Amino acid sequence: MLRRRDPLVDPEPLIRRVYNYAAYRLGDGADAEDATSETLERALRYRQSYDPRNGSAQAWLLGIARRVVDDRLSRSPIAASYGLDAEVAGDDELASEAIERLSLRSALAELSQDERDLLAMRYGADLTAGDIARITGTRTNTIEVALHRTLAKLRQRMDARSLTHETSA
Repeated sequence: MLRRRDPLVDPEPLIRRVYNYAAYRLGDGADAEDATSETLERALRYRQSYDPRNGSAQAWLLGIARRVVDDRLSRSPIAASYGLDAEVAGDDELASEAIERLSLRSALAELSQDERDLLAMRYGADLTAGDIARITGTRTNTIEVALHRTLAKLRQRMDARSLTHETSA
């Protein structure tokens, strides 16, 4: 008889990854916190379904988080804008940093939902390509190629913004 390991035995690092993933997709703050809470609620409810043979607890939990965030985005398209609100900056360095963040958010908003989700899993949740492949049901090589192409596309968008900003300044 296979005895299942509790996927939530050490929840603190998992909670941070779930929040980072949600914040990457929804923006920092209440929406990401709510998505994290809902993910943990579902995980507690379905913890008996976790099977370590199918992947790590982290990958299992991020799979749940992905569905929670997708549900939230489908109900509220405004959340998909990644909070493109400008922050008031007091000095030139802060202003420059705010402009850079807004440029990145704007470039991210131009990517497809799948591309943003891929980046959120890799950099927001700090998952490996193998973990992402298990969550999405694809091959690791496919994820690595998709990441490479998505990052190239994002760099291209950021470079175009940089050139536009320089010529208008």
